[in-house]
Amino acid sequence: MPYPVIPEYITVHLGAPDAPAENVTVTFPRYIKGVAASEIYPTWNESAIRANVLAQISVALNRVYTEFYRSRGYDFDITNNTQYDQAFSPDKETFENINAIVDDIFNNYIVRRGNVEPLYAQFCDGVRTQCRGLSQWGSQELAAQGKTPYEILQYYYGQDIDLVYNAPVGDSTPSYPGRPLTVGSVGEDIRTIQRELNRIRKNYPAIPAIAETDGVFGADTAAAVRAFQRIFNLTQDGIVGKGTWYRIKSIYNGVKSLSEVTSEGLTISEAQRQFPKVLRLGDTGIGVQTIRFYLAFLGFFLPELPPIRISDVFDDELRDAVLAFQSTYGLTVDGVVGRNTWNAIQNVYEQTLYQLPPEYQTFARQIYPGHFLVEGDTGAEVTLLQTQLNRLAQRDSALPPVTADGIFGAATAAAVRTLQSRLGYSPTGAVGPVLWSYIITQGQGYGVF
Repeated sequence: MPYPVIPEYITVHLGAPDAPAENVTVTFPRYIKGVAASEIYPTWNESAIRANVLAQISVALNRVYTEFYRSRGYDFDITNNTQYDQAFSPDKETFENINAIVDDIFNNYIVRRGNVEPLYAQFCDGVRTQCRGLSQWGSQELAAQGKTPYEILQYYYGQDIDLVYNAPVGDSTPSYPGRPLTVGSVGEDIRTIQRELNRIRKNYPAIPAIAETDGVFGADTAAAVRAFQRIFNLTQDGIVGKGTWYRIKSIYNGVKSLSEVTSEGLTISEAQRQFPKVLRLGDTGIGVQTIRFYLAFLGFFLPELPPIRISDVFDDELRDAVLAFQSTYGLTVDGVVGRNTWNAIQNVYEQTLYQLPPEYQTFARQIYPGHFLVEGDTGAEVTLLQTQLNRLAQRDSALPPVTADGIFGAATAAAVRTLQSRLGYSPTGAVGPVLWSYIITQGQGYGVF
């Protein structure tokens, strides 16, 4: 995977992604100066300013590096809508001391240790809004305590982050190689597609595995491309043209954080289906179940939304959640899920998953690790899962206790299946975002769902 470069220019959409609004193209340092002037105060401690600027740089670079918007067909790199990205106004007056800091560190950014991708370093003011990332006012308090910028960033994003210094500045050209890739093609572009298709396959197993990611476009690569095209309603020619290239990029970026929701009783196609019909009070079915899933998950992270259970009935509980969502996001407040509300809910859900940092720091900050936990997984998130399952087992004799050893073995899978059955979910033994949220919150003694 190529290492990021700092783009000379960045194109900003002055509105929500789908809103009709102007695009402006500015130099990257000018953009960061505008963001900083919009998000923080020049009177803050220098360490706090530097920590915030590094987060802002990382957010922007993540969007550019992953081609987050361009892979979805947009003609810009980032928006100035804070529901999606970070504030920016081309006419905003900037500040001399912040400008000097930006000039000093504009080509530095945050990464998760072992990764090359700039961290999507979510942040919020920490007073009016809360998030699972840096608190801007909290960073000022830490700076007043003598914390360095790096220590402030570690406090919010975890101990396993690194800073990349003096990244090269270059032309951030689109990743598409400029020619269709087909059987017989060779090179690093082929290797990239092979690697990304194999990763996508974990979420979409109908795509056949590519045995060797060797940079040679052979029959197995063509078969994987055709399967991908079939799933995502593209021309099934087995050729990676521009449309297929960027669709692969888009799905690859998504599956790194947006996993299928089979552990909550929904299939991939059901959870990611397009708008089915207008949904209102009294309706039932998979469309209702899907929208309840989205809102239940969002309710864990958005305090404006009331808690909601997973079911397939559009009842008063769901109507209240829809009303709250519509009011929060400036939609027509009617409690009915039409196309605009459906798309907004789905978009906010995907954005929320994408923005969550993959690690957690304390039990007070336990968040979904960004991928399904399944039998065979190991690590700290598995240990946490097992610990919380045991806390649940202390209150529910039907749940078998497990050894909190960080190994997702057969006993852990069996405990998960038992819990899923008791909750009315499909007993898959896999832990997705809804089940994770339930286990963490209930294990700590307070409920969300």
